[in-house]
Amino acid sequence: MSEIFLGASPEHIKKERAKARELRKSQWWKRKLNERVCYYCEQRFAPSELTMDHKVPLARGGFSTKANLVPSCKVCNTQKKHDLATEFQPTEESE
Repeated sequence: MSEIFLGASPEHIKKERAKARELRKSQWWKRKLNERVCYYCEQRFAPSELTMDHKVPLARGGFSTKANLVPSCKVCNTQKKHDLATEFQPTEESE
């Protein structure tokens, strides 16, 4: 991350995490996982190896909406941290 940002409020993060937990149970999310592809490195994984990632992180004011949620492998999700999807470049390790 190249710039410092002011984090979102704890209330915002709590509310959006609750929404994400509900979306994780949805058929929409199950279909996303069944595609078996990490949004960032584009590699194939078993659905159990994919995590839910916010393209605009909650800490940066993102929301838990279908347009902001993508499947991500654990390596990419860990490396991305609080970066925006447009700021993140997967390393060789994740590819």
